[in-house]
Order: sequence, then C-alpha cells, then structure tokens
Amino acid sequence: MSSSRTTPLRLAVLASGRGSNLQAIIDAIESGQVNARIAAIVSNKKDAIALDRARTHGLTDVFVDPKPFAGRPDSREAYDRALLEILQQHDVELVLLAGYMKIVTPVLVNAYANRMMNIHPSLLPSFPGLDVQKKALDWGCKLAGCTVHFVTEGVDEGPIIIQAAVPILDNDTPETLAARILVQEHKIYPRAVQLFAEDRLHVDGRRVVIAGAKPDGEAIISSI
Repeated sequence: MSSSRTTPLRLAVLASGRGSNLQAIIDAIESGQVNARIAAIVSNKKDAIALDRARTHGLTDVFVDPKPFAGRPDSREAYDRALLEILQQHDVELVLLAGYMKIVTPVLVNAYANRMMNIHPSLLPSFPGLDVQKKALDWGCKLAGCTVHFVTEGVDEGPIIIQAAVPILDNDTPETLAARILVQEHKIYPRAVQLFAEDRLHVDGRRVVIAGAKPDGEAIISSI
C-alpha cells in the first residue's frame, strides 16, 4: 500500500440502513488495505443497522433525528447544517455516503466539494435514481455494474471515480443482479477511498484523473 500520508485519512460515513458498504470499508481499514480511520458513523435512522455496526467495532455512532427540523422552510438545509457541525467537530476529511437515503443539500456539497463520495448500483450516467437493476433489465442491457463518484448538487451526477461491470444473465431478476453488483460495490468503494488517501484523485471538469493509473487497471474493474 503506497501513501505519503503520515496519519490515517479521517472519514465519516452517512448511512440509513444495513450498512453493507460501511462494513466493507471497516473491513478494508482493519485489514490494512485502506489508510484511514472512521471518525464517525452518522444516520438519520435511529434503528439503522449501520449504527449497530459502529458500536460492534467501537466506532463513534451518531443519530441525528430529522423530526426537529420538519416543517421548517429550510428543513433540509438546517438538517445538513447540523450534520456539518458534527463533521467539523470530528475533523472529517472525506465523507462517504453508504445507503444514505437523503439528498444532501449545497450546505454539505459545498463544504466537502470533491471530498464527498457516493456509490451507486449502475454504470452511471445510465440509470441514476432508484430501481436501477429493473431499469437495466427492462432496457435489455448486456452489462450492469456500480459507480463510485464525487457528490455534486445533481443526483448521481458527480464526476466518476471508479466503476465495476458485471454481465447481465438471461435468467437475472432485479434481486439476483443486485446481489452480484453488491459484491463489486464492496470491492471498489474501499479502493476509491484508498486512492483518495494516496492523493491520486484529481478532478478535471467532469473527469477524475487517477495519478499513476495503469492504462488497463484503475478506472474500471471488471468481474468478467
């Protein structure tokens, strides 16, 4: 593992559900594949399994209840300001969205420009949003996959960091396809974090250039 960092990259993970990608990040850190430490795991759901994972691994878990912000004209922005305060308190350098079921506002996007990542279960820019495996099957795609990208104000529109492709089989259902894609998600999300930790990601417009990347290796990981 090559990195010029003398201290681990400080991460925060925002999650709303089971946190399987969070677990992949935790495992990669604990095995030494990623030079980082998770400063906080934050959820908008009190019963999120992701918070249980945090406690299991002795990590800081934070529940930020959205109810006190409901009804305000700036409810989403006010909520994100509360999140931002927590992130700053923990000196977070990179924010990861891992099954976080809220659209982040410019409050967070601007504070962490090119320092906030998301993982999406399609080969963006195809099929942003929800129900992406069904859409891929309905369109008769031969390949599906997943994408790690930087977060911008547009939903699933940020610069693409790394992708993995999987073949779509004739007997696939949305569920079987999603399961195979998830395997690849658990590989490429930690890889993207380590590339960031090594200061190898450079945003040039819509493109992310990976410094020192092999011509056939870093930008796309294929399971075929």
